[in-house]
Amino acid sequence: MPTLAHIVNLFQPLDISDLKLAQEVTVKTMIGAKDSCSSTNKIELFSAQIESDRIVVPAEFKATENLTRDVRDHGTFSNPVPLPILKDILDRLYNESDAEYLIFTNVDIGLQPHFYEQVLEIISSGHDAFIINRRRIPAKFHSVDQLVEMFNEKGLKHPGFDCFVFHRDLYPKFALSDVCIGVPFIGITLAQNLFCFAQNPKVFTDEHLTFHIGLELFKKRAPKEYLAYNRAQFWKSMKAIWPHLDTRKWPKGNWWLPFRMIYWGLHPSLPIRLALMLEKRRWLKPKAHTA
Repeated sequence: MPTLAHIVNLFQPLDISDLKLAQEVTVKTMIGAKDSCSSTNKIELFSAQIESDRIVVPAEFKATENLTRDVRDHGTFSNPVPLPILKDILDRLYNESDAEYLIFTNVDIGLQPHFYEQVLEIISSGHDAFIINRRRIPAKFHSVDQLVEMFNEKGLKHPGFDCFVFHRDLYPKFALSDVCIGVPFIGITLAQNLFCFAQNPKVFTDEHLTFHIGLELFKKRAPKEYLAYNRAQFWKSMKAIWPHLDTRKWPKGNWWLPFRMIYWGLHPSLPIRLALMLEKRRWLKPKAHTA
């Protein structure tokens, strides 16, 4: 039975922030899903945090080495926000656990009680990396005491990538640059690395395994300066893994060309510019390396 190590970035949100409830739900559901799993001894929960936020890390989590840098160390911003670097979080998960499979989710993603059981089943079916898209549930909840009602909400599908599971042997191959969390381009950066290096990646688009409070398709748009920063980091990482990129391993990668281009063009987490570049190479070099 494979072992799992799951990390989130815990912090102290303002009382008026919607992330306060979201994080409380995430923490409680992670603990509950672990306790509900028949292989609970195979699961470890981790937090990445700065020193001052260690006080919010529950006893059921292992607090990893404190984060010591953030996006402000990599750029100059008119409105500085201490957004952590994704690689710093995943480095701590990789270095401080010996689990066979690593899991990263955003801090606003709740888990169904059967989440880890289902993850283990997916792994046993032969997938070495996969993404589980969340369900969107109504923003009518105001307390973690309403978890049962949250679990019972079927919700709506969401196309974005925010829950990643991958074999630890893949991680040293990843090129994530210094993309920061909390801003678009984080999900597509990590996803492209999974598509590159996994032998059998998969995106689960309609599972009832994770959820987010709020029916919105997209969060409030991030400031342009942070979007520009993360966009640049995304393309830097794509340049680093360029020889391994191949759209055959993308969702719908074997559809007929017009259909897959339409699908990717409408998908917020599959950049059409990158798709066009790779499709050109795919036709010019049909046997391009697929890692």
